Amino acid sequence: MKNFDELILSYKDEFLNDLNELLSIESVSANGSEIPEQALKWILDKAESFGLKSKNINNIAAHVEYGEGEKICGVLTHLDVVPAERADWSCEPFRLTRKNGRLYGRGLADDKGPALAALYCLRALKESGVEGNRVRVIFGTSEEIGMQDMVTYFDNEPVPDMSFTPDSEYGICKAEKGIMHLEISSPIANNITLTQFEAGVANNVVPDTAYALVDCTEYEEHILQRLADGREGNFDLTFTIDGLKITSRGRAAHACEPEKGFNAATALVGLICAAFGYDAVGDLCSFIDFCIGMETNGRSMGIKMRDAASGELTLTLSRVSIVENEAKAVIDVRYPVSFLEEVVLYQIKKVAAREGLVVKVLDSEKPLFLDENTDVVKVLKTAYSTVMGEEPKLYTTGGGTYARMLGGRGVAFGPVFEDDDSRIHNSDESLDEEKFFKHFRICLEAMYKMMTYCKEKE
Repeated sequence: MKNFDELILSYKDEFLNDLNELLSIESVSANGSEIPEQALKWILDKAESFGLKSKNINNIAAHVEYGEGEKICGVLTHLDVVPAERADWSCEPFRLTRKNGRLYGRGLADDKGPALAALYCLRALKESGVEGNRVRVIFGTSEEIGMQDMVTYFDNEPVPDMSFTPDSEYGICKAEKGIMHLEISSPIANNITLTQFEAGVANNVVPDTAYALVDCTEYEEHILQRLADGREGNFDLTFTIDGLKITSRGRAAHACEPEKGFNAATALVGLICAAFGYDAVGDLCSFIDFCIGMETNGRSMGIKMRDAASGELTLTLSRVSIVENEAKAVIDVRYPVSFLEEVVLYQIKKVAAREGLVVKVLDSEKPLFLDENTDVVKVLKTAYSTVMGEEPKLYTTGGGTYARMLGGRGVAFGPVFEDDDSRIHNSDESLDEEKFFKHFRICLEAMYKMMTYCKEKE
């Protein structure tokens, strides 16, 4: 066994400098592919400087490889990030900040930090002269907007024999809920008092800001203010040339854990519906208020459900856009692994149709469930216990990772430890520095174990 700890320690300053460079590339996939492509080019240039072989697939995905064996092992990571509103951060989001024992930056945990760490682990294996299976660190650029990057990648390259993706939490994620992103729209814009409504920056984030423009009298404005003062939420009312602007502020969260946030959009819909009534705000807002509200479990939509393997369904209103001739919203639905997408979708369409609304599937991902006796789970258990001195727990998540693209040959594994609030998809995304380098050690040990797995079995 190589002394990997000393090698990782010798990389630390260089790694942190490189991490700062990578974070400074504002690779928000929701804004288009150009900047994420720049991040991919940066990582491949870095791999070349380490003397590692790489392959670029259509500028949307790539891998860096070490080893000569017949088996292929994979570490799947992504270089795209969700948007970051600078005003909400205590530091600059698109650079590395070190303070109070933590590392800050958009993508620090999800997933640029783990991506760069995996590349450095590959370097460590090469410099240590480890022999065995081929290990590929695979990089994508559109994980946050539907994972088309991995569809393209696996159209051109084989699925690895075993893999993990450091894009969740420790211990080992054995199940991921099914995911649907649905657009719900009104064929006619029949809002009267409401003239505009905007909320949300990504389909998988609880919106922390929303605003509406309403055409109302001074008396109605007074009623609205009194209602705002008495409701849960943070609302600001200001007069503009276009009418009364109501701004709602909440708390962002990943849509897989909507209960950790406070949805600014649904709070604002509730306020204007209470003030003006359903006829004045239109069919879409009426539907949102009556069938979603501040719930996160889909109860009013008739889809509240749970199972023992993965817990309960979650539903998040993630985006709303209402303008003069258009009204549409996006909801994020994450359903338990033992239920069928078709059943959930049928019920949502049925409820929406009653309100005259149309439902369109933007993207969907089937659930993932692995038995704990599969080879990859056993290998990762050994790697974790080697570094941590204890067995990892097995858990399930509502998050969607590349693991579900692997046909049962891979799981999500790290980088966030259970007691570390990483604030993924939120402002001030960060990781405890000491824990992050502990992840670095676990990742390297896991890659080493995968690389030498067949040899150890003989």
